[in-house]
Amino acid sequence: MSEETPSRADADQPDDSPATGEQLISVKKWRVIGPGLVVAGTGVGAADLVATLTAGSNYGYALLWAVVLGVLMKILLVEGAGRFSLASGLTIFQGWRSLGRWTTWYFGPYIVIWGIVYGASAMTSAALPVVELIPIDGLDEATYRNIVAAGTGVLGFLMVWFGRYKTFERIVSSLVLLMMVIVVGISLFALPNVPAMLAGLIPQVPDGAVVYVLGVAGGVGGTITLAAYGYWLREKGWAAAGWMKVMRLDNTMAYVVTGIFVIAVMVMGVELLYSANLAISTDQSGLVDLADVLRQRYGDVIGTVFLVGFWAAAFSSLVGVWNGVSLMFADFVGTLRGLPSGHPDLRTGGRYFKWYVAWLTFPPMLLFLLGQPTGLVIAYGALGALFMPFLAITLLGLLNSSSMPQQWRNGWLGNTLLAVVALLFVWLGVDQLIGAFQQA
Repeated sequence: MSEETPSRADADQPDDSPATGEQLISVKKWRVIGPGLVVAGTGVGAADLVATLTAGSNYGYALLWAVVLGVLMKILLVEGAGRFSLASGLTIFQGWRSLGRWTTWYFGPYIVIWGIVYGASAMTSAALPVVELIPIDGLDEATYRNIVAAGTGVLGFLMVWFGRYKTFERIVSSLVLLMMVIVVGISLFALPNVPAMLAGLIPQVPDGAVVYVLGVAGGVGGTITLAAYGYWLREKGWAAAGWMKVMRLDNTMAYVVTGIFVIAVMVMGVELLYSANLAISTDQSGLVDLADVLRQRYGDVIGTVFLVGFWAAAFSSLVGVWNGVSLMFADFVGTLRGLPSGHPDLRTGGRYFKWYVAWLTFPPMLLFLLGQPTGLVIAYGALGALFMPFLAITLLGLLNSSSMPQQWRNGWLGNTLLAVVALLFVWLGVDQLIGAFQQA
């Protein structure tokens, strides 16, 4: 089964021949940073930034190696998802279905529950810097934040509902560039201690920080959006094995960019918080706390610019999820209904795609009023903790399956690395699963 190549209006390179991919690498290397930058930029949200800041503020540069490890693990996983899609001609969900019905019984509830809780969280994250940047006197802060969050969700909804993939990619890439320039630039203001950074590349685990190390590594660059990579490849027009080298370069360069960004965030955590023995909130409002620290040290302009970078990171994640996970949902429903590959309902702008865009936007707004019901929080935490182990383990099966041409199957080294990553995420997932029930 093969995927239908998008039309010239939707694809940058509709010709999926091997020669086209080779020419694209040799002539315009930077042009291949497309779907990879989208998946990496989508995966770096407010929660990941706070986790990295907290790691820096608690342990200095001692966990810098864990950030690098996280980047390498995500390169491995995203490359696997992309390689499966290009070589087999199947989507990731079609691949999961081939492993048995148990994958559907997990993924179906997950994508439904995850969507409503993540939607509320993403809209709130994107609202926080706006509320801080544009305060309104006389209006209750919580009410104002909910209004801005709802408006942000509607803005993302309209952009994704009516937009084409090419427009979406340009928006996310621009937001990623904006947040990169701002965060890396501010980290240079903080005058990073280069010798200490180099020492931090030597693996070490501070006392009591084993699970924290895994959390830092696992949080770099996304979760469910990793699996969306193959769908973005298809929307881009990279739909056959001839695009394999392009995909690998796209993925690697994008996560190198992500690694630089996350390291810059850690630099701020170390130089601004750890060195001054300051603490910030461990939730998303911690980024607003950091803006206050920047204002005190460098002035209002730097603090304000950081909030703009915070908004760019949060909104790029929101728009990326609204598009990528909606494509996954469309494939989920369409596959269960037996629709052929390439059916319009399975693509950007299709009926099932739009269903999920609406699901991500409007039902979550009820949580602004109701809070997060305990049962929903437990289900979200439990299913979310299992997703990365689920992805790693299923990729191990898919990349060695009969649906993969022999030349693109995993070798012993790939299987070993993927198995190690799967074990790490199982360990982290069990810890998160326990935490989800303890906090509820």
